[in-house]
Amino acid sequence: MKKLSAVALIIALSVVFAALALWVTNLALSFAFAAPEAKAAIGAAVPDFTLPDADGREHSLASLKGKAGTVIIFIATKCPVSNAYNERMQKLAEDYRAKGVNVVGINSNSTEPAAEVKSHAAEKGLTFAILKDPNNKIADRFSAQATPEAYLLDASGKLVYHGRIDGARYGYLITANELRDAIEATLAGKPVGKAEVKAFGCSIKRG
Repeated sequence: MKKLSAVALIIALSVVFAALALWVTNLALSFAFAAPEAKAAIGAAVPDFTLPDADGREHSLASLKGKAGTVIIFIATKCPVSNAYNERMQKLAEDYRAKGVNVVGINSNSTEPAAEVKSHAAEKGLTFAILKDPNNKIADRFSAQATPEAYLLDASGKLVYHGRIDGARYGYLITANELRDAIEATLAGKPVGKAEVKAFGCSIKRG
């Protein structure tokens, strides 16, 4: 009888260990074959995300988007190219706010803390929302590389333009206004003529 009990115990333990091994294998496979996070692409809807502002308050993209469109610009506090665009970015936000297009800034630089982002915005008169991107997760999702680098989403949240704000760091040299042209086309219900134009500026300082 004792021999039979021992055999039964061994069989039961074998079943338990086999089930545990199967569970661990399935768990590992679920991580190995998990779908990668979608990257932002022209013509595709941009999934919602949440980031803190310089005061630590969380904001979702959905809560900040404009009814007619949203401009996302990756910006910096120290980059001279990004700083050359401060007035133009602020003017862009002011010009299109009444038309239902909101501008949202994102700072993904690991070298620029939230307190610096806040003081920089106050000093430069930037009144549009500026979010901090810890570990540059959103910059990675957008494949953003430079500051400034702009992305235009239409009213449905679809990405319709990606690239530079305009054609020159210095305002008096501007010969092309790709971002404004893209916004105007979107507001008019027309396709964007140049959906992608390479951005220029300082590299995003990833952590």
